[in-house]
Amino acid sequence: MFTLHDNLSRRDWIRVGGIGLGGLTLPRLLKAGPQAPKAKSVIVFGLVGGPAQHETFDPKPNAPAEVRGVFGHVQSRTPGLLVGELLPRTSGLTNKLAVLRAVVTNDNAHSSSGYQMLTGVPHQPMGQESATPKPPNNWPSIGAMLRYLRPDAGRLPSSITIPEHIWNDGNFPWPGQDAGLLGSRHSPWLIPCDPAAREFQSPALTLPDEVPAMRFQGRASLLSQIERHFTKVNQSAVPEGFSVHAKKAMDLLQSTSARRAFDIGSEPVKVRERYGNSRFAQSVLLARRLVEAGVGLVQVNWTRIAGQPNQGGWDTHAKHNDSCKSLLMPIADRCFSALIEDLEVRGLLDETLVIWFGEFGRTPKFNGNGGRDHWGHCFSLALAGGGIKGGVVYGASDKHAAYPVDGVVSGADIIATIFDRLGFGTHTELQDPFGRPFALSRGKVIGAIV
Repeated sequence: MFTLHDNLSRRDWIRVGGIGLGGLTLPRLLKAGPQAPKAKSVIVFGLVGGPAQHETFDPKPNAPAEVRGVFGHVQSRTPGLLVGELLPRTSGLTNKLAVLRAVVTNDNAHSSSGYQMLTGVPHQPMGQESATPKPPNNWPSIGAMLRYLRPDAGRLPSSITIPEHIWNDGNFPWPGQDAGLLGSRHSPWLIPCDPAAREFQSPALTLPDEVPAMRFQGRASLLSQIERHFTKVNQSAVPEGFSVHAKKAMDLLQSTSARRAFDIGSEPVKVRERYGNSRFAQSVLLARRLVEAGVGLVQVNWTRIAGQPNQGGWDTHAKHNDSCKSLLMPIADRCFSALIEDLEVRGLLDETLVIWFGEFGRTPKFNGNGGRDHWGHCFSLALAGGGIKGGVVYGASDKHAAYPVDGVVSGADIIATIFDRLGFGTHTELQDPFGRPFALSRGKVIGAIV
């Protein structure tokens, strides 16, 4: 049974908890056999909603109009690799990309298909929106597994999610974004932010106005007293959210290196403009700064834009062509290509694995509203850097980009490949808080791209 130290009153406990768990934005939202690595870091370029394979990496120029759509294609820098015409910048960088054209979840629901892509484990049952897997089936995310295998080495956590969680309609968060059965101490840190905002400051590094610095230092001292007491009692009784997350939040608040990493305003104007001025684009730039500062994995989630077709997301059930042309593709093409070029210029591409990610693709045929619907039976992703071969196309779809005909890849295979590049084999053992072991991945490394 956890008891407070005699010298710490209940009021002191509440005071420390107020700043450690409630007074700071970040902790409040946190309620939430190595081999030689080729990659040090991973950036997940998360195109939430499901980008269409036809308009990105698997155009079908010979298909009927109701399948191929209105947009054309371009010959990319990789011989034989056609890319949608709305990705002109990316098409010039395919010599650095490995394109996967037969990724499969066989799940057409955002939540459960996304869960499979983020954890490598199919949700049971499949096809579930607002999925809520319960123990022992709440598998950890990529970022959580990395944070378990590579614990925080400094004041920055080893896995971070920006600028917000992935939500279904109704503000229902996807499963598979946290540590699940690994225990919440390993969950990636969610840092809600808008790096595109003028005078941007990360809420993770900013004290509330009502908490002056001297008061903060006093509470930090109280936190230290409580933690010293925790070493004398049963560690299983320690409130995980307090002892881990609150301490980490205080570390961040006092960290010069963390402040530098989040100081996106110090970037040259030309660099910021190259990425683009949207919230997502500037979050991608922030991800580059975070991996430079030593963060192991940064997941950048596309955010919805009110007033735009489909709220600005990739879930294009209506006005697909308008959304792709006016909003989605220009932003994605610009900041994805900027990230690859920026990492290369800085000498970071060889050690940073970047993945163009979506939970599924879109239907081969348009619906009656001019949109493409959910399609988890065959879609495309792309990887670059971090020991991934460039100029490679693996897998193939049929004439309508509807089903795979060769080189099928699962979410588990992608996760196995990511961790292989990070220096961890697929049979690397993880353990839940009760000491029960499980393997890092059920998939196989995609040998053709490594």
